[in-house]
Amino acid sequence: MYILYSPNFSKIYIGFTSNLIERFKSHNQLGKKGWTIKFRPWTVIYCEHFEIKSKAMEREAFLKSGKGREWIHKKITADYMQTGFISK
Repeated sequence: MYILYSPNFSKIYIGFTSNLIERFKSHNQLGKKGWTIKFRPWTVIYCEHFEIKSKAMEREAFLKSGKGREWIHKKITADYMQTGFISK
């Protein structure tokens, strides 16, 4: 599960994948359609590793909720602006 941030547009993107490097390339370079191409470049600011796909999907769903997005925005303000990443 990962969170991308577009500093140029102050946008976040939350997703999950089994290959973060390739997925990140898709968001930043290879993708030809979709929401993320409008807000390039993206930076990976957070990721969590899960052994079970359903657990990653649960965490992604939480982070896409109101409380989850609130947590992310607080972390961006408190952590990312100072260190370049956010922590749990």
